Parts: sequence; structure tokens; C-alpha cells
Amino acid sequence: MKRPNIIFIVADDLGFADLGCYGGRAPVSPVLDGLAAYGLKFTQGYANSPVCSPTRFALMTARYQYRLRGAAEEPINSKSRGSTTLGLPPEHPTLPSLLKDGGYRTALIGKWHLGYPPSFGPLRSGYEEFFGPMSGGVDYFTHCSSTGAHDLWFGEEEKKEEGYLTDLISRRAVDYVERMAGQDAPFFLSLHYTAPHWPWETRDDEALAQEVKDNLFHLHGGNIHSYRRMIHHMDEGIGWIMEALRKQGLADDTLVVFTSDNGGERFSDNWPLVGGKMDLTEGGIRVPWIAHWPAVIEPGGVTEQHCMTMDWSATMLAAAGAQAHPDFPLDGVSLLPVLHQAGQRFPRPLHWRMNHRGQRALRDGDWKYLRVDGNDYLFNIPADERERANLAAREPQRLAALRGAWEQWNATMPPIPADATVSLGYSAKDMPQR
Repeated sequence: MKRPNIIFIVADDLGFADLGCYGGRAPVSPVLDGLAAYGLKFTQGYANSPVCSPTRFALMTARYQYRLRGAAEEPINSKSRGSTTLGLPPEHPTLPSLLKDGGYRTALIGKWHLGYPPSFGPLRSGYEEFFGPMSGGVDYFTHCSSTGAHDLWFGEEEKKEEGYLTDLISRRAVDYVERMAGQDAPFFLSLHYTAPHWPWETRDDEALAQEVKDNLFHLHGGNIHSYRRMIHHMDEGIGWIMEALRKQGLADDTLVVFTSDNGGERFSDNWPLVGGKMDLTEGGIRVPWIAHWPAVIEPGGVTEQHCMTMDWSATMLAAAGAQAHPDFPLDGVSLLPVLHQAGQRFPRPLHWRMNHRGQRALRDGDWKYLRVDGNDYLFNIPADERERANLAAREPQRLAALRGAWEQWNATMPPIPADATVSLGYSAKDMPQR
């Protein structure tokens, strides 16, 4: 089988049901809906974490993020600038470094959020090219982070460029596809949007940049209409990229995967799921997963295969014929059999833990074990996606078995460091109650 080009598209804080193809209530995603219609849609796919940077550690390494110190931050924030430990270690094999070793060209266009220079950075972890912000959130027009510092980079140099960040990312990706079309080697493009992460700015909201510069979290503003337009701007840009692939004759042999780094934030419409970013309830971790690869994937497929972020990284390595480093075995499991035949399914237990509120979760088959604030819950997810009927008292043996399985898994992971911080970037009292 011909090795595919790979584009791994990651939205930021996009909820499970925000896209039309996942039941969204507004027509914000015609391009992504089309990719799902002519590709494969996963309905039981998850993020490795309900918060940004920990998921990105898993994406980059195809391993549980808990193995790395930096991922214990929920998430990494500006206080980690200058740290030599809070980031993705350059010596650790990564998805891009393994693909690069296998002959792929590699680029990250968009958000990094895995530690700050000089100790960390995309070019130190397998990417040949980088354009985007280093931190977790930036203004869409000034490209300044929550500290007020300019945060847009080309490689390891600051890049001053006017424009709406979502569009800058999309256009840079189009340029990359066009440049790679003339190359003999296949390419791997990480396309990591900041949309629809705060601040809540559409293309027409440049005036808001001055209003939010001292409060980038934008607690006092935003609305569902702006949020949906931000998703549409991203979707439109993905359309530009797909058109570039078609024009260059690359669409059939390019694996395009779309997802979100975690569940939605305050304006997300996650129905019927409950919770959101920072929660191990379904709304915080279940996310859209769309795969489009015409040479391999039959159109119109839908699968209930369970999976999480690191499985897709393992899948991309498998599709490229790249091998894991023997000293860093993968926790992710390849989904290639499902891509080849949507009806294929295999058991896939998924584990999570969060310092925030002492959360833990295990999804195994239909069942989910959840702990929040010291309280244990047991849910049958297909029967109760809203996680309202706690069956812990009715099925104590099942609860005990799942709790034991989670504890057995947790014993294989490093403990949460005592100095790990939970940094929401805002106080819980400032947020509307769910």
C-alpha cells in the first residue's frame, strides 16, 4: 500500500456535538460534514484529557500523557516559561520525529502548547517547519498571549503578520500542501487550530482585541453566535486545504483526520452529553473523530469503535510503516483495521485521571467508572449518555471490578507530582454553573 500523506487537524475546545454531522443545531461545518459523509465518523471517540496540553502530549508521543512530567500541569501555562522540565522533552520520540526518520516531511502549523523555548519547541521534537503560537491561547488579531506578549512564530523566530489567526493558519497550510506537491517524499502536517478557543472573536471583531487584551479569557463577552462563526471560519479554511489537495492530485492518497483536543467550553452545545472542558464526564472527553482517505476508506461509514487521541497517532505510524522506538513502546493502538473495514471493532479499555477534583475514569465496553470529588459512579453509557443514572449501588460487583481495573492500570503510571498545578486560567466561581 502506498504510504499516505497525513494531515492531523485538531480544533481547540470544540465540543462533541458542535458540528452538523454530530447533531449540531446550526449549519457551521459543511466541509467537515462532507469529509464525514465521504469518510468515516467515529461516535465513541475520546480525547486523552479534558484539557489542552495533556492531550497534546499524548498526541505527540502515542503514549499516555501521565508518563511525562509536563503533562501533569492542567494545562501548561505562562508560569512555565523558562522551565526545563515543563514541556515535551526533545529526546523523547514523537509522532513527527518517527515519521521524519521514516522519510516524511513534517510541519506544525498552529498551536504548540508543549513548553517554551529555549528548552522546548516544535523544531526540537521532529517538525521541520513551524508556524503558530507557542502558548495555550492568543488573541486572534494581535496574536498576544494572556501575558500580553506577542506569540506568533515562524520556526524559532517571532513572526509579525497581520490578519485573523484562523485564516493565517489555513492559508499557511495551503501553501505547505502546494509546496509539498512537488516533493518525492510524503508529508505529515499537524494542523492545530486555536479556534474556537477564547477569546470569542470572529473575522469581524478586530475591535475587540483592545477590549480583551487585559482579560484574554473574555469572561465578560462572547456568545453562541460568535462561537459558531469561529467554527465556520475554521471549516472554511479546511475547505481551502481540501481544494488544494484536489488541485495537486493528492486528495485520494492523503489521510485527513479531524478532532478536538478536549470537550467544549462555555458556548459549546454538547447535547446530549453533560460537562465540558476539565471534566471526565462525557462532555469533557468525548470528541468528534472524522477520517477521510479515499484510497482506503469507504464513504459514508460510521463506527462505534472506542478510541482516544494516542490511538490515532499509533494509526498514523502504522499507515506510514514507521516503527516505535523500542525504549518508548506505544500505549496507543492502531485503528487501521477499522479504517479498512468500518464494521471491524475490537475491545479498547480507555483510562483517565485528573488532579482537578481528584477525577478518574475508565470506559470499558458499555460501562464507565467515574470518580469525582471522592464519589464513585457507574454508568451504562449507551443507555445513559447523560450520566444521570448512577448504578454503583445496584451493581456493586461491576463497580468493584472496574475500580480495581482502573487502580491496576494507575499503578503502572507515575504518581501525580505533589507540585503539579491545576490552572484553569479563571476561577470556577467566575463560570456559569452547568
